[in-house]
Amino acid sequence: MEKAILIINAGSSSIKFAVFICDKNKTDVDALYYGVIEGIGNHAHLSIRCERYDTAQIDQSVAAQNHDDALQILLSWIEHDAIAVDIVAVGHRVVHGGTFFSSAVIINDEVDFKLEELIPLAPLHQAHSLAAIRTFKQLQPQWLQVACFDTAFHRTMPRVAQSFAIPFALFDEGVRRYGFHGLSYEYVASCLPDLLGAQAHARVIVAHLGHGASMCAMKDLKSIATTMSFTPLDGLPMATRSGVIDPAVLLYLMREKNMSINHVSEMLHHQSGLLGVSGISDDIRELLASDNPHAKQAIDLFVYRITCELGSLAAALGGLDALVFTAGIGENASEIRKWICNQASWLGVELDESANTTGKTRISKEESSVSVWVIPTNEELIIAHHTFALLNN
Repeated sequence: MEKAILIINAGSSSIKFAVFICDKNKTDVDALYYGVIEGIGNHAHLSIRCERYDTAQIDQSVAAQNHDDALQILLSWIEHDAIAVDIVAVGHRVVHGGTFFSSAVIINDEVDFKLEELIPLAPLHQAHSLAAIRTFKQLQPQWLQVACFDTAFHRTMPRVAQSFAIPFALFDEGVRRYGFHGLSYEYVASCLPDLLGAQAHARVIVAHLGHGASMCAMKDLKSIATTMSFTPLDGLPMATRSGVIDPAVLLYLMREKNMSINHVSEMLHHQSGLLGVSGISDDIRELLASDNPHAKQAIDLFVYRITCELGSLAAALGGLDALVFTAGIGENASEIRKWICNQASWLGVELDESANTTGKTRISKEESSVSVWVIPTNEELIIAHHTFALLNN
């Protein structure tokens, strides 16, 4: 029986997971399974594909009314249906590490306590990650558990990029720009040298465009600036999140419209973004297929804000050498990529429209002064690498 690492990425209505074979005599891990339980609480669905053997892909409805149900389904599948493996560790994607954590850590009671303190800073994700950690601690206490943080990659940002223009004492209390999607950016950074050569260490902007969306400016493969800040609510408009907004709007809603803090929070996290502007859907595919003018308004705003942030990040870098698209929208929505690249022509971006629509990795023209790439992200692999390293130590 081969030893293996289980990877957990718990979201607000889904649990992505993966299983990696880990051999102490090797320096890397091998993917065995990738899967997801999505639609938790509302027509939950389980999908699993095997990477190493010719086995049928699982694609079925499941009874998961909450995250506990979903984790029980996952554990049952590992015990009864998966190819026999000996799980020795679990690596968790944890969205917020605050000022406490700048790298992956083995989870103990002290780490658990600090993760709970950070729930208010990432309410859509942190509590679900912590619940999964505690479930495994109770049901499989022999498994080593590791937390890998989305904020860790951005700890290289200079202080000026981490700061708000508010009383300086608050910075030391933790009120600062953290940045998120770091595990995705770390994976993309690991791919850049093979694709870009020496240019990988130059001025690169990565656009992680998915249900959650952000952008990151990199130099020497390190984060220099990013669009999200204190929480994952800031920056670009997202599926249901507002992105950046004048704070006085919130004061106005509470003072003049008598909206409670909870009501405002619900609006910003769940009723805004693509869903709020379109009034139709939070799914970019549905909006692209719609002839409703509000759908177009939502897409136009999404693209506009991305192009504005692209200019801002290019300014932080002092120019631009490469642009990378990743995550669900970035990897699959060629129309969105086209509109962004066309708006970025002033930066030297020249899109190869044929490459953009035919699944190529490089989608810019050879003569483009800024190269443009599509790189599918793999956060699970990065988590597996960090967990494997701590397991071996």
